[in-house]
Amino acid sequence: MGQSENTEILVIGAGIVGVAAALALVGEGHKVRLLDRKGVAAETSRGNAGAFAFAEVEPLATPGIMRKAPKWLLDPLGPLSLRPAYALQILPWMLHFWRATSKSRYEAAVAAQSAMMQLSSQALERLIGRVSGEPLMRREGQMQVYEGRAQFEASLPAWEQRRRHGIEFRLLESAGALAEIQPGLSPRFTHGGYTPTWMNTVDPALWTEHLARAFTEAGGVIETAEVQSVTPGAAGVEVATSAGVRRAAQVVIAAGAWSHRLARTLGDRIPLDTERGYNTTFPTASFDLRTHLTFSNHGFVVSKIGEGLRVGGAVELGGLNLPPNYRRAELLVRKTVEFLPGFDPTGGTQWMGFRPSLPDSLPVIGRSPKSDRVVYAFGHGHLGLTQSAGTAELVAALVARRAPAISLAPFAAERF
Repeated sequence: MGQSENTEILVIGAGIVGVAAALALVGEGHKVRLLDRKGVAAETSRGNAGAFAFAEVEPLATPGIMRKAPKWLLDPLGPLSLRPAYALQILPWMLHFWRATSKSRYEAAVAAQSAMMQLSSQALERLIGRVSGEPLMRREGQMQVYEGRAQFEASLPAWEQRRRHGIEFRLLESAGALAEIQPGLSPRFTHGGYTPTWMNTVDPALWTEHLARAFTEAGGVIETAEVQSVTPGAAGVEVATSAGVRRAAQVVIAAGAWSHRLARTLGDRIPLDTERGYNTTFPTASFDLRTHLTFSNHGFVVSKIGEGLRVGGAVELGGLNLPPNYRRAELLVRKTVEFLPGFDPTGGTQWMGFRPSLPDSLPVIGRSPKSDRVVYAFGHGHLGLTQSAGTAELVAALVARRAPAISLAPFAAERF
């Protein structure tokens, strides 16, 4: 290949993070090629709940969680479960998770996550304006609901954490207050918290595809090919793919739950695993949902997708290869029938996605320790959609070798 082709930036992964990063790069005048083995939004970005969860600053690894974790992990249908067939493989990840529960590491993670959320919220508004994306947004807030005062009071430290980080919310201490925002809930729900500035996209697949069109219209190229290895050299980076070798000036790895495999071809060992999430999408809405609903103590949400509803959530630690356990999706639908009287559980389509999860709930964003020509942007867990616009701006700064808008030290690959 000629020298001119080595000015190209390759972005690996056409989920929401990769597409947003590619769009940001082409917007700065770079020649950009986006590679994915299946195409735009073909994996996790297609089926998520569609939420921009900027209020969610607390990591999964909280102080004291290890006392509760054994009970959860052993319940195959609980909100956090571990597939027995995967227990040995995930032991190193669990060790990092345990370390992340220390008070100092937890507080550092919350501070880093809060900075990332503030940047991502502002970056999303910039992106919406740039691509005329407002018709693909829903600004209807989010309500977390609790069964009884004890559950509500147990949630108050998390709400106080949000308050300290400038997140707007309103606490609700009666069924009547809940009904003003979301009529029709089961009377078992007596308390809640409402986040009015919470946003959703009307459909995460449509939003990702909209950004991909903006990318190609700006001159970007999308290629379907499976990436096998990334090899940096003195003059650029060689990327071996199922369609042949591609050469680039710099490479961005944003391949979600598969990213650690590519990082390993560079010699970086990053403890990324998967939070397998399950949902069921119903094409029509049998319940008048007026806000994004979070059933905190049951580990799932109900959101609007297009003209229908999506019921999903829960965390299953099971890697990339075990078959899905769709009983988890069925359980969430059964609970929804109880929690939303009148909800019709027929006609739904089940789905499972692989959320790329790091033990401290922070993504890896920064240069590979093995090559300053390779930029990492992966490991966002269930916050990939939420943090995609912010990550894209950070990636653009790294590729241009500008100072990023926030400190990337908490997101460095070397932290593990």
